[in-house]
Amino acid sequence: MNAAILAARWVRSAAVDDRRGRHWQANPDPRGRSAVGTEPASLYAGAAGIVLFFLELAAATGREAYLDDARAGARYLAATWCDQRDLTFHHGLAGMLVALTEADWALGGFEETIAEMADRIVHAARPLDGGPGWTGDPAQRGDGGIVLGLLRAAAVLGVPAYEELAAEAGARIAGRAVPGHRFGDCADLPTDAVTPGFLSGTAGTAFLLARLHSATGERSFLDAARRGADFVRTVSVVTGRCAVVPHHVPQARGLHYLGFCSGSAGVARMFYELYRVTGDAGDLDWVVRLARGITESGVPRRRTAGFWNVACQCCGSAGLLELFVGLWAVTGRESYLTYAATLASDLVGRATGHDDRGLRWYQAYRRLRPGEVTADTGYLVGAAGIGAALLHFDAATRPDEARRVILLPDNPFPAIPVPTTTLRPHQNP
Repeated sequence: MNAAILAARWVRSAAVDDRRGRHWQANPDPRGRSAVGTEPASLYAGAAGIVLFFLELAAATGREAYLDDARAGARYLAATWCDQRDLTFHHGLAGMLVALTEADWALGGFEETIAEMADRIVHAARPLDGGPGWTGDPAQRGDGGIVLGLLRAAAVLGVPAYEELAAEAGARIAGRAVPGHRFGDCADLPTDAVTPGFLSGTAGTAFLLARLHSATGERSFLDAARRGADFVRTVSVVTGRCAVVPHHVPQARGLHYLGFCSGSAGVARMFYELYRVTGDAGDLDWVVRLARGITESGVPRRRTAGFWNVACQCCGSAGLLELFVGLWAVTGRESYLTYAATLASDLVGRATGHDDRGLRWYQAYRRLRPGEVTADTGYLVGAAGIGAALLHFDAATRPDEARRVILLPDNPFPAIPVPTTTLRPHQNP
């Protein structure tokens, strides 16, 4: 909790206020730059993700000042969404929509704006081969993430048309033999590479299709999700009871990322979503295999080719922490909470806080550029997301004070990260 509060101090040092509200510099170091460039409003690296962090911190601490931070950031999102050309979930309008749904739940006053944002996404859909879409990319970084945003809008606003379009776009994705990444459009990868991971690959697409099956009951979505999961199983490396996933095939079968974006932590979400909607024990077994592959690798103490000097939610320790807190919540296995504690302690120990500007994490966000070290403020890439992961762990360690945490639509684990068996029955006064 204290580390999350000090992370908030670092984020606050980057605040920029104007007539539209508040956004935050991506990296407030005097001579620093962002790991991902300028995304002032995005969920990945900008105001949308930081709003979520301050909403959580306000709920966890009861401090009204953090709610004021969230309110100012939400005002910025509401004032600038019309200027957003990117419609995707992590980097564009769909993510801003999700952040405003959470702000509206806590603060009120944004429902009309949320509807306008969702309507714009609907009207921007265009005919593609096999059905409607937006980017043509079926992965979470493209149309898959937009569909998740529409499903959240449908649930929050009760507008069936949003879910209907989400299902139509999902049906186009499900029509692929193996749902997932398109060939030849990933930077730094060969043109014939296939990525089984979450943000730009098969696992994230299969997750989406399992979610659509849960929402609609359509068998075709589950069948397509199974094809994606089978592909991931086929290319994975299994040793005993451990499994790891190649970053891309066929060229990098020995490069095993462990984080959320392209590695085990994200792929495990896909298998748990399948288990959640079908109850198939085989899917849960793969979640366990992937988790064991992480713990047996020796991280976070040991650095591997797929787990380098990186701490953030996207590809580092914070993303692993989210996984093991989630596994604790659904299984009650103490070993998962113990390992989560190891990850949390490592994150706190790696933080820099030599001045009064709070805690930040200097990291080499891009594995192929180890000398490019930054300390971003954003959610998937920096202090806000690391702080949120630490809050989730803090909530998991306080069963007597169980509280709701904010999880993105691509996280299938419980929003109260405590096993039901550990909660004490309510006592009437």
